[in-house]
Amino acid sequence: MAQKIPATIVTGFLGSGKTTLIRHILQNANGKRIALIINEFGDLGVDGDILKGCGEETCTEDDIMELSNGCICCTVAEDFVPTMEKLLARENAPDHIVIETSGLALPQPLVRAFNWPAIATKVTVDGVVTVVDGRAVVDGQFAHNIAAVDAQRKQDENLDHETPLSELFEDQIACADMIVVNKADLLSAEEIDALVGKLRSESRDGVQVVKSTLGALPVDVLLGQGVGAEADLSARHEIHHHHHHHDEDDDDHHDEHTHGHDEFESFIVTLNEITDHAGFAQKVSDVIRTHNILRLKGFVAVQGKPMRLTLQAVGPRVDTYFDQPFGEQKRETKLVVIGEAGLDQDAIRAALSA
Repeated sequence: MAQKIPATIVTGFLGSGKTTLIRHILQNANGKRIALIINEFGDLGVDGDILKGCGEETCTEDDIMELSNGCICCTVAEDFVPTMEKLLARENAPDHIVIETSGLALPQPLVRAFNWPAIATKVTVDGVVTVVDGRAVVDGQFAHNIAAVDAQRKQDENLDHETPLSELFEDQIACADMIVVNKADLLSAEEIDALVGKLRSESRDGVQVVKSTLGALPVDVLLGQGVGAEADLSARHEIHHHHHHHDEDDDDHHDEHTHGHDEFESFIVTLNEITDHAGFAQKVSDVIRTHNILRLKGFVAVQGKPMRLTLQAVGPRVDTYFDQPFGEQKRETKLVVIGEAGLDQDAIRAALSA
């Protein structure tokens, strides 16, 4: 059976920075062919124009599809599934699909749609990324411009116009595999730490919470989560049953990217052969939890095994498999650790080698 194409769902309120984050993905795709599905609403098509203007070879204008008939969670059968079928039927299939929901869409119905027979065997939900406007949430507003959110919500007759934004926010957090606290540059260190801690406590075990400015996160942190969210719906249940929507033009506070990846770091840990690969995988999971590591990946040399063990970890979830003989390669364990700046590298090395 052909490998399923991974799809990342990006959700979040108006002005949180979803379009900016996606543009950053396109500009740093490293040759990966990415297709976009944008849930536009209304006649402006702002997000589509922004993204089409980025001129990236990895995402041409033909790779961008817009859904403009209302909130994506209300038009799954009529709009989303046929669009996915059209995209998947292309001769030159994408390596990854990124879906930007409208600002007030519930992600849960969209994740559920990946179980529809027409697409279930061809594509999987790599992960749900919820983008949060850090400054707005700290101020108790959830969105920078509440009036704009309410005005756009009233444009779609399918939406619940009475549900408080706080309840819609809870649904987006409940479905997330990664929460991006954007606009970190507008918050003090104390505010950021408090908000990240609060979101970690309110989300499911294993959900990663990271901070960013202008959505400038490493692409290998955002993509490749491998969650398979459509098979995990019970864990991300809808807290509230309603529909909502909007048409977003990401009201970011800067015009262009001026920040790099200096808030993240990576380093390599080299170890000798190990004796118990199952026990080592558990150790890796424990170290990840203790040190809030985002990704850990590499190859492990297991005593008595001619094949090298590939290890990939996203959050505390660790996957391993034997892939190929070492051959002429040195029999050693080499792991790449990725996380936010400030990781205690010595402590992580010591814990992995203990």
